[in-house]
Amino acid sequence: MSSASETAAFDRATEPVLRILNRDQAATIANFHADEALQSRIEELSDKATEDELTSDEQAELEGYAQANRFVAILQARARKLLAS
Repeated sequence: MSSASETAAFDRATEPVLRILNRDQAATIANFHADEALQSRIEELSDKATEDELTSDEQAELEGYAQANRFVAILQARARKLLAS
């Protein structure tokens, strides 16, 4: 998130969704980790990116994973906050 306004907007938009979660569901989100195959694929693409060897499709794939990672990280932070309350 790049600004306080953007963060506030995200929090406002996700709060109703997080309120429907029970504590077990919030804990599942908070403890989520990508499976080994996904982690390996991201590492493979990252290595190729470092060497400037990504195809345009691979670049798009890596960007998709990065976007998903940011989203999951934010949801995990919100789930942890819910669990702490």
